[in-house]
Amino acid sequence: MRPRRLRHTAAFREMFRETRFSVSQLIYPLFIIEGENIKQEILSMPQQFQFSIDQLETEILELVDLGISSVLLFGIPQVKDEQGSQNWNPQGIIPQAIQEIKRIAPQMMVITDVCCCEYTTNGHCGLLASGHTHLPDGYVLNDETAAVLADVALVHAQAGADMVAPSAMIDGQVAAIRQKLDANGFLHLPIFAYSVKYASAYYGPFREAAQGAPKSGDRKTHQMDIGNVQEALKEAALDIEEGADILMVKPALAYLDVIRAIKTAYPEMPLGAYNVSGEYAMVKAAAANGWLDEEKIVMENLTAIFRAGADVVITYHAKAVAALKLKK
Repeated sequence: MRPRRLRHTAAFREMFRETRFSVSQLIYPLFIIEGENIKQEILSMPQQFQFSIDQLETEILELVDLGISSVLLFGIPQVKDEQGSQNWNPQGIIPQAIQEIKRIAPQMMVITDVCCCEYTTNGHCGLLASGHTHLPDGYVLNDETAAVLADVALVHAQAGADMVAPSAMIDGQVAAIRQKLDANGFLHLPIFAYSVKYASAYYGPFREAAQGAPKSGDRKTHQMDIGNVQEALKEAALDIEEGADILMVKPALAYLDVIRAIKTAYPEMPLGAYNVSGEYAMVKAAAANGWLDEEKIVMENLTAIFRAGADVVITYHAKAVAALKLKK
């Protein structure tokens, strides 16, 4: 006769839970906007804000009190142009934010997004062809963009960033950044590569938050097709070869199988997942209507992402989860 399953107590279940995560494994995104006295809520992302630098201190100290030790910065400049020139300005919004956060909390790990979309008038992740005889207008220039991203990463490193996260999904971007950083003495600075970034509909609220939506066209030429897994493995392999220190899958919840595939293929590589704005907004909307228990669904979603194989998760829920864990 087969033994019956034990009817475990709550304490027993907690003791033998297979998948756990701590607040130290959560990375909190911050949107930094030029100007003064700005703390502006993002309509499609309740309880998420755009902060001017002079409003950061209260937010950073709250994160420290909650035990959150890592932030990911996105910059929103006042002035944009076709080249996104404020992106590599040493006095730009992100270098200033890095320095301010390090003044407030030197122990905070500051990770910076390295892309073009927030800085260009066209809202694309790279430089666009214009007036080229052999390329259509609007074509993303791959090698020229990789060189710009390397310049941006160096500016962030010089300002004091602890890690850079290239998100443009441009071929060769990791290699270009690694070469630029190494040549300038930043051999120790890790690259958190957006290795597997899908052309997803889940990014809608983020484009409001970062003010970086493309003015025309889409990003399907360089972001991944939502139906592909083998391509994800190839993209991860390329980034490893180019010198990535950490891989990422974005989005997370609709791509748990991809997280598992990447972790199985490259178990020695640290792996992050981005629990993106659309995933956050859906939970907040359902909770606001009383359709879901927000605390329970957030913990279930994050547990699923870690169970699939993520080592760290970028999530807008980090503050709420940290506060919940402190209560227990």
